[in-house]
Amino acid sequence: MAPSPLRVAVLGCWHVHAGDYARSAVAHPDTTLVAAYDRDPDLAGPLAAELGVEATGDLDALLAREDVDAVTVTTETTAHTDVIGRALAAGKHVFTEKLLAPTVAECEALVAQAADAGLALVVSLPRLSHGYALAVRDVLAAGTLGRLTYARVRLSHDGAVHGRDRAQGGGWLPERFYDPATAVGGALTDLGCHPVYLTQLFLGETPQTVRAVYASVTGRAVEDHAVVSLGYEDGGIGVVEAGFVSNDAFTIDVHGTEGSLHHTQDGGRLVLRRPDGGVEDVAVPADAPDPFSQWVTHAGDGTQAVENLHRAVELTRLVERSNAAAQEGGVR
Repeated sequence: MAPSPLRVAVLGCWHVHAGDYARSAVAHPDTTLVAAYDRDPDLAGPLAAELGVEATGDLDALLAREDVDAVTVTTETTAHTDVIGRALAAGKHVFTEKLLAPTVAECEALVAQAADAGLALVVSLPRLSHGYALAVRDVLAAGTLGRLTYARVRLSHDGAVHGRDRAQGGGWLPERFYDPATAVGGALTDLGCHPVYLTQLFLGETPQTVRAVYASVTGRAVEDHAVVSLGYEDGGIGVVEAGFVSNDAFTIDVHGTEGSLHHTQDGGRLVLRRPDGGVEDVAVPADAPDPFSQWVTHAGDGTQAVENLHRAVELTRLVERSNAAAQEGGVR
């Protein structure tokens, strides 16, 4: 069993969500933040100063500390396997930004390592716990839409083209997000993870075919927008869209032979349309506990996040297939 409160350190401030998870550790009643690590003091220093904790550039010393029970990992994606592996080897519970690791083989090794050590490993897949996703899942489980034929999930922001105050060019997303040596990929591998795992939730984890079109409007080394089409053995089609070059947008469309569901971020409505022309609002429940809270619970209970980790591995599998399809210019 983990101590309470769980004493948490930030490992890496490369990712834009590093501060979000650090603040979660401050706000959650069963966790406390004790330190922030990054090799670059310009990244760790400001976050540590904001939250009133120690900044350090010595990962080994931090992992050896007895007053650190758990860590949030927000390093560059290519460092996940090494950093998460070292944290688990040091006996620390791990909460990590997606992707869990760059490859399925690395993901599976980390999952096995955490299970063998009896440690809680959870990946941030937050939209699975949002009320609209829970409502869509329930409608599909009830068979209301009949046979599923099509699902499209789009998620985008303008981080590659506009600054936070809209007057600055170049975008608010840090340039390090466009470095293939550290980020693995661009819009699909980062933001596109959310539409990927939602589409997998709706249509299934393993499509028969994967086709991908990646492009770069801004000329970066990785794609700044992407479309992936998924073909399923039963005839269903999924479309995943992600981008860094348009205004914030999030939409879900799920179609079947007996109706369709539509959700947008504007107003948070989930609308059911029936073949007879009828339209009705579907009740959207409150969000379930978010992944950070799930992690704290698993650490406290000494349990494994089985579903979360399964979905994290399958997410990586489909991202791998999409990246390969885009590189090869064909089907994967």
